[in-house]
Amino acid sequence: MGPPLKPVKAASTDPSSHLRPVLLRASRGLNRIPWWCDRNAGDEPLRLLRACPRYAPTRLISLPRTAERLGLGEIWIKDETQRLDIGSFKGLGGAYAVLKLAMRYVGRRTGRRILPAELLELDVRTMLSGLTFSCASDGNHGRSVSAGARLIGARAVVYLHEGVSEERAAHISRLGGAIVRVAGDYHDSVEAAARAASQDGWIAVPDTVGPGEDDTACTFVVQGYSILIDEIIAATTGQPTPFTHVLVQAGVGGLAASVFGHGWARGLLGPDTHLWIVEPERSACLYESARAERPVRLPPGPSTNMAMLECQSPSLLVWPIIDSLATGFLTITDEQAADAVRLLNGSVSDDARLRVGESGAAGLAGLIRAADEDRDRLGLDRSSKVLLFATEGPTDLSAWSGSR
Repeated sequence: MGPPLKPVKAASTDPSSHLRPVLLRASRGLNRIPWWCDRNAGDEPLRLLRACPRYAPTRLISLPRTAERLGLGEIWIKDETQRLDIGSFKGLGGAYAVLKLAMRYVGRRTGRRILPAELLELDVRTMLSGLTFSCASDGNHGRSVSAGARLIGARAVVYLHEGVSEERAAHISRLGGAIVRVAGDYHDSVEAAARAASQDGWIAVPDTVGPGEDDTACTFVVQGYSILIDEIIAATTGQPTPFTHVLVQAGVGGLAASVFGHGWARGLLGPDTHLWIVEPERSACLYESARAERPVRLPPGPSTNMAMLECQSPSLLVWPIIDSLATGFLTITDEQAADAVRLLNGSVSDDARLRVGESGAAGLAGLIRAADEDRDRLGLDRSSKVLLFATEGPTDLSAWSGSR
């Protein structure tokens, strides 16, 4: 997997400092598309997740008033706030990985390949009841892994760092996940979860991969996200104008890599599509990795209201896709994310109301920043057709910007 990530000093860690400049690069394209985001990557996750009675495609919503306000042609946003009753795109990744790993386990025990529906049968659930799936989480990945484990009668243990609120922990507990608290940041919880899985014989379901680590489960997590692109293609069939700009908010980069890679493989995105990463100004590990031209690990810094994006280093599984395809990296402040939450929540717009968390509104906040700062250089005009992702609903209602 390569040498250890070297710490790097971020361009800006002081929350009172100016925003990082928008970093633009030419896309190099992909010589080889990894199997977990290739043209058929979404087929098996969809087949398995259909075993869950709550699966349904999420909405792709037009925001015409916001587009007009920003001087753009069209803005479309994929609404993941209702996904699988988990309220996040993460519902596609962790749950699918649990089901896929469970099928492999049963296959080894029985000597045959089983069908997805068999995971819900009594004899198979009895076989799976002794399994424990573990992961680290800022909140949403833990909910997804817990939901997948509960569906098949297994156990889930979720490692949460000290910055994860009790409200987010309660969401996981309600889905049957056992909580283990870890001192430190997200990286510390990832390391603790990996150690526990190795020591106790649990099945680890990480959503990020570090140097030298087994990436099997993580590939399934990211593969599950490919369903989003397949649903977008189904929803836009017959529309004449392709997307000119796609903005994806990022923590370790799993969703962005899936959107960029699978979108490229399916022909939804092409060489002329602007593919931008949006990150919190206080936690911009992908921006800094692009600037350093190698994956880097940031030192701990001040917390951000975009807690689901608060990560110190990219996942080494997905970094090559982002490095090859991303054409822009930009950051946003907590205040910009809060403003985007309020816009989507309907308090300052006549568009369809979306109840989105700060992390979920980051893509729109990035678009607003780009449209305000340097439209010509960034290729934004009345002909632009932009794709965004409302990746999650509010997870901490007591601190949610939409309540203020």
